[in-house]
Amino acid sequence: MRAIPSLLPVWALVAALLSGCGTQMVNPVSGKAERSVMDERAELAEGKKAHAEVLKEYGVYPDQKLQAYVNSVGQKLASQSHRASIPWTFTVLDSPEINAFALPGGYVYITRGILAYMESEADMAGVIGHEIGHVTARHGAQRATRQQNAGLGVLAATVLGAVLESQAGVSGSTEMLGQMAQGVAAGYVAKYGREQELQADQLGAEYLARSQYDPRNMIDVIRVLKLQESYAQDEARAAGRSAPERDNWLSSHPSNDQRLQAISNNAARYQGRYADDGTRRFQQAIAGMRFGESPEQGLTRGPDFYHPSMGFALTAPAGWRIQNNAEALDIVHPEGDAALRLMTVPPQAGGTHDEVLRKAFKVGQGQVTRGTVNGFAATHFNGTVQGAKGQAQAAEFTLITGPKQTTYAMLYLAANATARQRAMAGLMATEKSFRPLTAADAQAARPWQIRLLPFPRGGYAELARQSAVPARQLQLINGSYGRADPPLGQTVKTVVAQ
Repeated sequence: MRAIPSLLPVWALVAALLSGCGTQMVNPVSGKAERSVMDERAELAEGKKAHAEVLKEYGVYPDQKLQAYVNSVGQKLASQSHRASIPWTFTVLDSPEINAFALPGGYVYITRGILAYMESEADMAGVIGHEIGHVTARHGAQRATRQQNAGLGVLAATVLGAVLESQAGVSGSTEMLGQMAQGVAAGYVAKYGREQELQADQLGAEYLARSQYDPRNMIDVIRVLKLQESYAQDEARAAGRSAPERDNWLSSHPSNDQRLQAISNNAARYQGRYADDGTRRFQQAIAGMRFGESPEQGLTRGPDFYHPSMGFALTAPAGWRIQNNAEALDIVHPEGDAALRLMTVPPQAGGTHDEVLRKAFKVGQGQVTRGTVNGFAATHFNGTVQGAKGQAQAAEFTLITGPKQTTYAMLYLAANATARQRAMAGLMATEKSFRPLTAADAQAARPWQIRLLPFPRGGYAELARQSAVPARQLQLINGSYGRADPPLGQTVKTVVAQ
């Protein structure tokens, strides 16, 4: 979680709201005229505006050499695209998510999270080339046009209203008391359609071939990311729970066998002798890169959560899951039907607990209990608050003013009364574990990073003895999960505490 809750930019909806009836544009890829609510000038302007919001939301990964490397590969691909004349911007985001996406106007993003699972420069180029394809074919502008045609102006206003509400008080506080996690990508109302994804695949393969990368690397990328799903399913099965829905590059890009076959058939069209896949260059570029969460976002280590930059720690009950999102921290019951949600309260929401109760939560009838949690002033409320439409809504939460005089809201969330009763002991235990970061906590909260080593004779079991993650996860990041081990001495990735 970050210090202040926020939502991703709603660039597509904003464009639909601000544009007029649209004009005829020639699609750079198809050469055909199409009605669009964004001409190229508007596309560039909207992309630039949204770019600032994306950087604010995710943060730029602070490694200039890695940024320059990714940008050089991106610019190489973009120069061979159908829109080589527009300015292109390629950014590595400081996020552990397995993701990549693009905005209109030539803004392409790839997370350090997805880079950790790539094997070569050509793999990375496959991901970037796909996203360039979305921009060159103007898929973002097409989506904005469809949204306007579908009459989504009211929906757009609702989403924008939520953004404004989050900036004025506790983000969505009155709306999410009866809900579980809400994704930060609220602005991305609709995913790309199947035809758009297939076209981006085709364009990506074309740009790879033009740039002397083997288009078959796009197949490798999909297969590597499918291993992510297999791993998540196996881990969930071993823990006796259902596999979580993954919000990543693969989940937003259809991964069925038919699509893999289409990619294979498309790649086979390109015959030629390609340069090396850049494995060594790529490995050198990601050596030392952060792996997993960062101190700025908070770090999960088993049942413990540490936030070094905000100065606090807490512990989840046995069996509960820690879900660290940009806008909040959720400690989720094993059944998935109850959680303690921790959020920061913006300073403008009130200088005292009473003011926050009145202004941000608009409390009505209920019981207010004053106390402390590990030395921090705490106010617990159990009663009703005023909902978005003025209705009384049941709510229970605790306000705690923690380190650096930051106030947090701990929301007790449950699907129903039975789930709430079953989870209550765990909710209270988690709340009571909130504490200032100790020296021992700080030691445990050292961030992880990628290190390169030759594959040892003892295999992943030996590698795991000096790694921060288990052997199965090491297999995953090296593309060996469910497959044969790499040859002895081959350079592989491991994860160590920084």
